[in-house]
Amino acid sequence: MIELVFAAGMASILFSLFLARGVLAHEKGNEKMEQIAAAIRTGANSYLKRQYKTIAVFAVAIAALLYAFINTATAVTFVAGAALSALAGYAGMQISVRANVKTAAAAKNGLEKALNVAVKGGAVTGMFVAGIALLGLASFYQLYNDPFTLIGLGFGASLISLFARVGGGIYTKAADVGADLVGKLEAGIPEDDPRNPAVIADNVGDNVGDCAGMAADLFETYVVSALGAMLLGNILGFSAETPLLMGAAAIAASMVGVYAIRTKDKIMRALYAGLIVSALLSAVAFYFILTPSLFYASAVGLTVSLLLFGATEYYTSEKHGPVRYIADSSKTGAATTMIAGISVGMQSTALPILIVTAGMLAAYYIAGLYGIAIAVMAMLSLIGMVITMDAYGPITDNAGGIAEMAGLDKKIREVTDKLDAVGYRTKAVTKAFAIGSAALAALTLFATYVMEVNKAGANVTFALNDPLVLAGLFIGGLIPFLFSAMTMTAVGKAAFGVVEEVRAQFKKGILEGKASPDYGRCVDIVTSSALKEMAMPGILSVTAPVAIGLVLGPVALGGLLMGCIVTGFLMAIMMTNSGGAWDNAKKYIEAGAHGGKGSDAHKAAVVGDTVGDPYKDTSGPAINPLIKVMNIIAILLVPVMMAMAR
Repeated sequence: MIELVFAAGMASILFSLFLARGVLAHEKGNEKMEQIAAAIRTGANSYLKRQYKTIAVFAVAIAALLYAFINTATAVTFVAGAALSALAGYAGMQISVRANVKTAAAAKNGLEKALNVAVKGGAVTGMFVAGIALLGLASFYQLYNDPFTLIGLGFGASLISLFARVGGGIYTKAADVGADLVGKLEAGIPEDDPRNPAVIADNVGDNVGDCAGMAADLFETYVVSALGAMLLGNILGFSAETPLLMGAAAIAASMVGVYAIRTKDKIMRALYAGLIVSALLSAVAFYFILTPSLFYASAVGLTVSLLLFGATEYYTSEKHGPVRYIADSSKTGAATTMIAGISVGMQSTALPILIVTAGMLAAYYIAGLYGIAIAVMAMLSLIGMVITMDAYGPITDNAGGIAEMAGLDKKIREVTDKLDAVGYRTKAVTKAFAIGSAALAALTLFATYVMEVNKAGANVTFALNDPLVLAGLFIGGLIPFLFSAMTMTAVGKAAFGVVEEVRAQFKKGILEGKASPDYGRCVDIVTSSALKEMAMPGILSVTAPVAIGLVLGPVALGGLLMGCIVTGFLMAIMMTNSGGAWDNAKKYIEAGAHGGKGSDAHKAAVVGDTVGDPYKDTSGPAINPLIKVMNIIAILLVPVMMAMAR
């Protein structure tokens, strides 16, 4: 059966290459459009190259430690996981920085043509990531025939994802915040006005943060979720190949789903249609792969996915009450905008928590602990379509920016604006999916950790009257707060540098046409800041579980993991939904509500959006890999802790 997995993985990669060829064959636009796109592409490639060089230093050091203290296989799979995660991010960004200008050019032929280019561009990333994830897992499982040795693969993928999310998030939001504060609020110019020196850095950031970052994030979520299911299955007596077969079947479903996205005006509905088609076809395939109880557990996972999309859509779309409440609050200033956005974010945690909890309990009562792992794997079977929807966001965002900077006809910009407006919603809902699936994946990893500790002879329990458990819970609950503080501070520092630079350049007479903007200065500022500031959050995520495990032992480490999962899940949902709601409240006002662009309400909404930017695109999403890195390290530490106990 493993042959089917290899065939599906190869088919997914070939399909992505087929789609890429089609996207690249489209018209690229006029010379000015291509010059702008080339500047974005150069900046993105330059940043990613420097980021990977920086990460390589950490990766080599950790691989050496794994070789010395664990075993050769874990060190080898760690390097492979890191390399594949980096490849996922790199490949995703390469098509994004090319599909942007193709989408802008296609917009002159109408919305349907432009949507087709943007969706296919996103699908290239989605199908490529699904394919290499499946091939990586299958290859190393066949090589070692032991799921435990694949923990290194998950660790490598998670570590790269963490750095990609943090570094890319700092980059994109520092540029975005800096550009908005000076451009929109102080100078009163449009978002993508070519006179703004931060505009290229802002567009580069969309690619390195939302495209490369999300590709690496969901790659590692897929790998870790499948790994968790394989490990639990191995311990509980199930076939380790079952999760891989589910992934293989879902790839075919996603291919059909991509072509189900068709519309002339209802963009979000069309994207959801593709997602639902993929889910239904996956469910049919799972019926023939799984036992009846496991099939029902997989149906629970698919249902949880769709419900998470719906809940996030409600809290972050301008069509519903929460976002309009924030927009209404903007009429009385920035303070009330901030209060409304924070309250909406806090409130928005309720539905996802209830959905995930209900799904976890349902899967458990249907098929036991392994049922939860299968439900998570069913959720991640939609990865091809989910990444398609997410990558659609930065592609259309950049397309709108290119149209604005190149001074294209108003009708073309109306098309790109419609695409872009939906892109903000797709980025919000896909982040919620990633967070929800990460939380459930972390639960399967925690269960694996407990089983590995008990299998080693420790026979631990996690009683709330045990001070070690409580110590671990408190410290684990603290870590997402410290981690978020580090990433938010990093964005603030970098944004300060951008603001100062843009102000200095404006004083030279750029707005009056007396001087030209130096885009490279802002690109350099955010690149240097992102590479410098991403180190400490990464160090925290690695050293915290090691320190607690080696000093206080496996019981305290278990408490640490539980505390981090609970507070991390809540914080990630709150931050991403607050940010998404603030963002779309601003868009709602820009569309004409409460006086439209330039009104006092709009200025207040821009302030809310600038605070929400690092919430939704830096700190919130980066908590996903944080949780999983800590859980994977805990599993790797089990033999070391047991050896010390003896």
